[in-house]
Amino acid sequence: MILCLSGFSQDKDSLSVIPDSLKINEINLNDLKFISFKDDNILNRKSKKDIDYLFLSGMGAAYLGAGLSVHLYQANAWWSGERSDFKFAEDWDYALWIDKVGHFYATHLIAHFFSAGLEKTNIDYATNIWISSSAALAFQIFVEIEDGFAQKWGFSRGDAISNLLGASYPVFQFYFPYLYNFQPRFSYYPTKLGKEGHIAGQNLIITDDYEGQKFWLSMRIKNILPKSIADPIPDFLMLSLGYGVRNLDGRGGGFSDLYISLDIDYEKIPLYGEFWQFVKNTLGYFKFPMPGIRVNNGTTFFLLCY
Repeated sequence: MILCLSGFSQDKDSLSVIPDSLKINEINLNDLKFISFKDDNILNRKSKKDIDYLFLSGMGAAYLGAGLSVHLYQANAWWSGERSDFKFAEDWDYALWIDKVGHFYATHLIAHFFSAGLEKTNIDYATNIWISSSAALAFQIFVEIEDGFAQKWGFSRGDAISNLLGASYPVFQFYFPYLYNFQPRFSYYPTKLGKEGHIAGQNLIITDDYEGQKFWLSMRIKNILPKSIADPIPDFLMLSLGYGVRNLDGRGGGFSDLYISLDIDYEKIPLYGEFWQFVKNTLGYFKFPMPGIRVNNGTTFFLLCY
């Protein structure tokens, strides 16, 4: 599904989001707002343009409508006629932890789309990053509170902590730009989509089809490795560490799989301008099919791993 939130580059010469060896001071600060830190004043820098309040209002209405739509869907699919007193649910190891990884990723992704909209309103990026991350966390916590009143669910402290971490990661990336070298990504291949889940009468959707999901941490290895090792590596090549599950039985059984795979840095695609930069940033949330290997539960090589 991802990259480093929204920040838009305007021209070809300033496109590289993570310069080689993270030589950030060599980057045009006016073009790379979301990773450029040259002095202490950069975090307080205001946008050179006036805030577009009309666009901001429209964006707020759109996000509110989207949130309401999601709420109505979940209210009908999960919570309808099954209200109860508020309660907590301890489910740290639910679905062999992949559910918690998914909450981290989903909150990060929601923050990305909030940030993209706020970027277009000309709000300075320091303010943008805090608002977008807070809004993503607020939405996810709202869903958890609703779960707390559902008979078959409950407020999951584990989910809430994962949501908090997912919302915090863009903030940490902003203040510590080296973290832009480490990008959460997602891939999916249906396994049980549309089939009945462990709760009678509930058909699985993508978010519940855990065995079809893989979550990745994609790394810009050319920026991480020593220069003597990194020089021969192509700029577009990344390395991803992945996690997936198999044969879940709803009682804690199944397999946790670890993967290593090559990946693509979408920032190296030669498409320029605000729109294409947004597209590449968003693609950065999704794993590109590349050769890989499962390293446990029976080592297996894959021509395409996703």
